[in-house]
Amino acid sequence: MRAAIIGGGVAGLTAAYELEKSGAEYTLFEAGSRLGGVLSSVRAGGSILEDGPDSFLTEKPAGAELCRELGLGADLLPSNDAQRRTWIVVGNRLVSLPDGLMFLIPTKLVPTALSPLFSIGTKIRMGLELLHAPRPADEDESVAALVERHYGPEVVDRLAGPLLSGIYGGEANQLSARAVLPKLVEMETNFGSLTRAMLAARKQMRAKSAAANRPPAANAAGQAPRGIFTTLRNGLQQMVDALAAKLNPQAIRLQTPIRMIERDGSGWRLTHAGGSERFDAVILAAPAWAAADLLATVDAQLGDELAGIPYSSSITVNLIYDEAQLGPLPDGFGFLVPSSSGRAMLACTFAHRKFLGRTAPGKAVLRVFLGGVRNAALLEQPDEVLLATARRELSEILGPRVIGPHIEPEEARVSRWPLAMAQYAVGHLERVDRIKERVAALPGLHLIGNAYDGIGISDCIRLGRQAAAETLRVSASR
Repeated sequence: MRAAIIGGGVAGLTAAYELEKSGAEYTLFEAGSRLGGVLSSVRAGGSILEDGPDSFLTEKPAGAELCRELGLGADLLPSNDAQRRTWIVVGNRLVSLPDGLMFLIPTKLVPTALSPLFSIGTKIRMGLELLHAPRPADEDESVAALVERHYGPEVVDRLAGPLLSGIYGGEANQLSARAVLPKLVEMETNFGSLTRAMLAARKQMRAKSAAANRPPAANAAGQAPRGIFTTLRNGLQQMVDALAAKLNPQAIRLQTPIRMIERDGSGWRLTHAGGSERFDAVILAAPAWAAADLLATVDAQLGDELAGIPYSSSITVNLIYDEAQLGPLPDGFGFLVPSSSGRAMLACTFAHRKFLGRTAPGKAVLRVFLGGVRNAALLEQPDEVLLATARRELSEILGPRVIGPHIEPEEARVSRWPLAMAQYAVGHLERVDRIKERVAALPGLHLIGNAYDGIGISDCIRLGRQAAAETLRVSASR
């Protein structure tokens, strides 16, 4: 059996790693000059800077499991949740998310009632939300429609929109509720009121913890709670480098874009600048828009479905400051920016607080996120314009006494990620079902990446392992 892997991001690398362990023959084709895709870390001035994602969700185990398997277990670093606090930009001031807010759902009456984040009208609507009757989920709808039906447009603008923009780089009025927030859809179906459903879930969790004779926040081993996020001490580039070190160097072909994929009997033929080669299986770990171009001549309907998955672009601006030159930053991990603010910025993370021990002493690292669906044109702006924009908006939001426009960062790094983040639009799950049906009729073909079943690092790792396992299973059955 000979397999081709197209795409050297974390999904493709994981698939290659699994095939390498099994002794299978494979070739990994990467159009760019480096492996890792959006995972990229550098050390600057004694601090770790992440060009792309900075972590993975701890509750999804695939990321940490792979790191331990690669010998990186001692370098796993949890987020500093003792200082976790998130702010929302309202006008030119920062307002903290109220205590007891579980993602979008208020579970504590007093903090929500006292919060300046919401108007009196919205707070009344939150109270009346407890009266919502169960509603069957007959059709998919946008996250904005679901949230607005329960809590009103202000919660969409100041809460759902910023949170989802920070995760997906997309808009709440376009993202699918079923694909992005399936638990909330299920809660509405079973309880009607999302608040009552979340309170019932919390009560059940406390009961289970009491029955197990451990504090509610402790994990299964009775240890201290884990951070919500996990990263690597020396950056996520560690994972990329560790995976690459496990692979046969002769099986890796950088700067080798695939120009065409064709069926060749029971197998596949791939064409690139150096010629064409035949493979028994193809694991396509490229973005859906790239996969659409390659597969359009194999199955036009499949190509159309893949091309229908929208993508957003993003820009990360890393700024290193001398803390002695800054005023006191707000508590917590950073802030989110609603689209109604009219700003270029989507969010800012105080990276030196989120993960301790990765920043040089006396330094502050601010990660500013620009772009997304609403500001895609920013991708074409030169670095100096993006840096000036980030610094100006930081000064406007945090105040000139904290970070005046005259304060120069010691290091500045701009990273662009064009069309990198898949958007799970309304109808996404039905589209993925149609894609799976078409792929099932093409033996040996596997589609993996962030376009189908989860956008996170752990999701891509899980899908990479699954594709490799299925490839090996089919090969063994022949």
